[in-house]
Amino acid sequence: MKIVNGVLLFLLIIMLWTHWFGSGGANDLKEKQYLYEKQLEKNQQLQARNEQLEAEVLDLKQGLEAIEERARSEMGMVKPDETFIQVIEDNDSN
Repeated sequence: MKIVNGVLLFLLIIMLWTHWFGSGGANDLKEKQYLYEKQLEKNQQLQARNEQLEAEVLDLKQGLEAIEERARSEMGMVKPDETFIQVIEDNDSN
C-alpha cells in the first residue's frame, strides 16, 4: 500500500510541476495573457488613429475649406490678394 501511495504522490507532484512550470502551464498562460492585453491596448490606439485619419480624409473630400486651412497652416500658403502678417508675442513679463 505504501508503494501505491508513493507512486500516486510522485505522479501528483509531476502533474503539479508540469501544470505550474511546464510548457503550456500557468506561467505560459500568464505571459500569453499579458501579451494579449498589450496587443488589445495597441489595437485600441491604432483604431483611434484610424478613426481620426478617416475623419480627416472625409473632411478633405467634402470641402475646400479644410484643404485651404491645411495649406495655410502646414505650408504657409496665402492667396494672391492677401498679405501675410505674423504676430510674435513677447513672453517676457516685466
